[in-house]
Amino acid sequence: MTPTPAPADLPTPDDVLAAAQVLRGTAHRTPVLTSRLTDAELGATVLVKAENLQRTGSFKFRGAFHTLSRLDDARRRAGVVTFSSGNHAQALALAARLLTIPATIVMPQDAPASKVAATRGYGARIVHYDRYTEDRAAIAADLAARDGLTLVPPYDHPHVIAGQGTAVLELLEDHGPLDALFVCLGGGGLLSGSLLAVQALSPGCAVFGVEPEAGDDGRQSLRAGRIVTIAQPRTLADGAATTHLGELTFPIIAGHAEDVLTVPDDALVGAMALFASRYKVVVEPTGALAFCGMRAAVAADPERFAGRRIGVTVSGGNVDLDRFAALVGPA
Repeated sequence: MTPTPAPADLPTPDDVLAAAQVLRGTAHRTPVLTSRLTDAELGATVLVKAENLQRTGSFKFRGAFHTLSRLDDARRRAGVVTFSSGNHAQALALAARLLTIPATIVMPQDAPASKVAATRGYGARIVHYDRYTEDRAAIAADLAARDGLTLVPPYDHPHVIAGQGTAVLELLEDHGPLDALFVCLGGGGLLSGSLLAVQALSPGCAVFGVEPEAGDDGRQSLRAGRIVTIAQPRTLADGAATTHLGELTFPIIAGHAEDVLTVPDDALVGAMALFASRYKVVVEPTGALAFCGMRAAVAADPERFAGRRIGVTVSGGNVDLDRFAALVGPA
């Protein structure tokens, strides 16, 4: 089916390049991790962009700071509002603090305690909701209308998308063109921004989105040629537990992604343990999505990826330590 027409205000590769200039010196230029054992097992060169080591522990800081930096003085004084399960919440809270902007965050009642504490610690006001019975976007829209706040959505905004794309832009600048790239997929901000970065610096690269098996709205949307909305998914990957792609993210993904893959929750736990033991970093369940998808893709078609240069995004590392221990268990 032919995808629905793209909105006129879609971000471009040039917007990602411009966002990189805004973020220079503020966002961390995160390291790229490698493992000779992983490369040997998969028969490829795997380059892992460690956004779990970004400010606030995820790539979300890029899009949040870039977006707030574009606000005029009147909107900065009035304040901003967003909705998030945790990583965008923390990112917006810190970005707002750095730019002296009041911030209100709509967060689910069951958000990880560490994410709630960090968001509050950055000075944001938190409004809780039930993710299974209430509409977070509607709550945030009501707050914006009532209090005169600027709504900064977690993924469906051109400045957010452009900012998120700078993570893969850095990967390509530091390590050159790739043959394949695997990116975690929730609402699509990181994936669509990554696709724009690839268009700019590695146009021959095949880009795959990876989402939790329980929340396969992206895969369904790609196959249907339209945005498909699903029921609120229940998954360990809370950062990707979205119900639909965005009006901006969908046409970019539909137009440029190679495919959208899904992985089960138990694979995420195994990858978290692997990252801790082999790469010596803590990765949250959502952050392990792309790595799991990459391993499954290589196992399914080893000849396609043999000897190739493969990029993988680790989107975040914000997981409560007791939860991490309970999931991964003793070595």
